[in-house]
Amino acid sequence: MRGSSARSRQPESETGVVAALSHDGAGVIHAGKTAFVAGALPGESVRFRRRRRHRQHDEAQLEEILSASPERVTPRCRHFDVCGGCALQHLEASAQLRLKEGQLRDSLQRLARVLPARWLPAISGPTFGYRRRARLGVRYVDRKGRVLVGFRERNSNLIAAIERCEVLSPPVDGLITPLCALIEQLSIRRRVPQIEVAVADSAVALVMRVLEPPSPADLHHLSAFEAQHGVHIYLQPGGTESVRALSADAPALIYRLPDTRLELQFLPTDFIQVNAAVNRALVAAAVQLLELDATSRVLDLYCGLGNFSLALARNAQQVVGIEGDANLVARARANAVRNGLDNTEFLSADLSTDVSAAPWINRSYSHVLIDPPRAGAREVLPAVARLQPRRLLYVSCHPATLARDIGILVHEHEFELLAAGVVDMFPHTAHVESVALLQTCGAKDANRDRA
Repeated sequence: MRGSSARSRQPESETGVVAALSHDGAGVIHAGKTAFVAGALPGESVRFRRRRRHRQHDEAQLEEILSASPERVTPRCRHFDVCGGCALQHLEASAQLRLKEGQLRDSLQRLARVLPARWLPAISGPTFGYRRRARLGVRYVDRKGRVLVGFRERNSNLIAAIERCEVLSPPVDGLITPLCALIEQLSIRRRVPQIEVAVADSAVALVMRVLEPPSPADLHHLSAFEAQHGVHIYLQPGGTESVRALSADAPALIYRLPDTRLELQFLPTDFIQVNAAVNRALVAAAVQLLELDATSRVLDLYCGLGNFSLALARNAQQVVGIEGDANLVARARANAVRNGLDNTEFLSADLSTDVSAAPWINRSYSHVLIDPPRAGAREVLPAVARLQPRRLLYVSCHPATLARDIGILVHEHEFELLAAGVVDMFPHTAHVESVALLQTCGAKDANRDRA
């Protein structure tokens, strides 16, 4: 009787038509209470079963596609149905871009109440083998007697059992299975919770978080893996300051921006843009959109280790970069010296607070670039607006905070939204990056007078 009762409580299969995609790439079905169905695409008629209930919506499992979208493709990755690293491999690449452009348009229209005077073409690059930075989970599963390395499963904290990853940059895309075998050999296999990947133009770094010191035998296995696969292993027993290379001859990590003849050095746990090809195109676009000349004075907020600052400095009189992480500021200064640039200045400041009294904001700037984290740049906007820059370029990793901030600049500070477009930094995911170009009304009048 108990078994029969339990079966009767199981949710029944339902059918519905997918109206749209959610922010994380699931199909949205409005059939009674809204259901989010992972793997379903807009326009498709599907059979689904609700699995997890929430106040406003339910999460559901796709059981059958009754009528497929013409934009549906076969995912390249054999683990796509399980691994949560990608959400959109079943959607054709150009359709992914249209989806992201629609999300940007919707955010600007709904939240900022403004649309750009023109839309920029999407900045895109290779759709596979692109991810040079990643954090992979590691877990020894006793009941399976094996190690798992990879991203989390969809809607789960469990690590997906995968053999390779199609979006990781070579050679790491093919190292999932060898890494599992390596860690299984270690005496500390239960004490290695994650591996950070950093694929530079000069070398490949794998940073292993270790909760116990490796034994001499472990160190031997790690060194052998380095030699066999041409990578460099770093051990991290504590915070990022504890990261040390396994081998004394580990080379510096460098990525290049050929258009501006730049080489930027970074540490394996530093933030750098995930997609090398798209980052190169994005930096080139920033230089073009800002329209710098030999008299331009640029303020680069959230400058990191100089990714935009140094390229802008090739085309400007001076660039001042501001960053909250003092370690990245030091790296930016060193990169300026390394590339022979003496027209840059890098300072550390907390950009999550009011900066109006800071000496560096009370200078004269003709151009501003803002590249904030997901939380956006609301705190610095009043001070930036007082600068009345000729052009302001906002690089965003979250369309909602971008729209919020653009709304503030347009409606409270009389900026004009000249252009906007998406940046496909993370193909096959629902992650939307974008750029927006603004100018002040005063700059618009000055340009008209010069014309």
